[in-house]
Amino acid sequence: MSTRSRAALLGAVAAAAALTLSACGSGGTSGGGGDTNFVTGDNGMDTAAKGERANAPDLSGRTIDGKTLDVADYKGKVVVLNVWGSWCGPCREEAKYFSKVSKAYAGKGVQFVGINTRDTSTTPALAFEKANDIAYPSLYDPTGKLMLRFQKGTLNPQLIPSTLILDRDGKVAARALEALDDTALLKLLKPVLAEK
Repeated sequence: MSTRSRAALLGAVAAAAALTLSACGSGGTSGGGGDTNFVTGDNGMDTAAKGERANAPDLSGRTIDGKTLDVADYKGKVVVLNVWGSWCGPCREEAKYFSKVSKAYAGKGVQFVGINTRDTSTTPALAFEKANDIAYPSLYDPTGKLMLRFQKGTLNPQLIPSTLILDRDGKVAARALEALDDTALLKLLKPVLAEK
């Protein structure tokens, strides 16, 4: 292995370790420092004003059921992006609410997309979705690469679970760094859906 390859591998391992340290947290206030142009609310919920939102990064790849998905294809819809793992207790708690709200808002200009992370195979992820009646697609991101694509200092996913609301232009409008029930999820979703 070349020195350059070894350095790249060590960098990837360090990034994965950083994600592991923040896994399955209970929310809280967000960091970011400096002039981030977002408002930190209660319980780890943050919003960004329409003119101050960052673009979501490229979020594309294989889903846990082997299909290809690109979140950018949903531009024009509000996207609810949920980062989860089958091994994560708070993710199990919120799954029934995400299933319920995704079905209630089907056909209303909203698309739910999951990002399954740190499951070592798709088998437990598929079982999780079946057990929780999840009908929307989830990208398979076992090493957390998709999470690392978000710019530092923006409304990025920092814990598992994390939920982001992307506006119709593909910009990050809101974020929650905790498990959500249907009431909390709708509190983030409805204002973005109401935007013109």
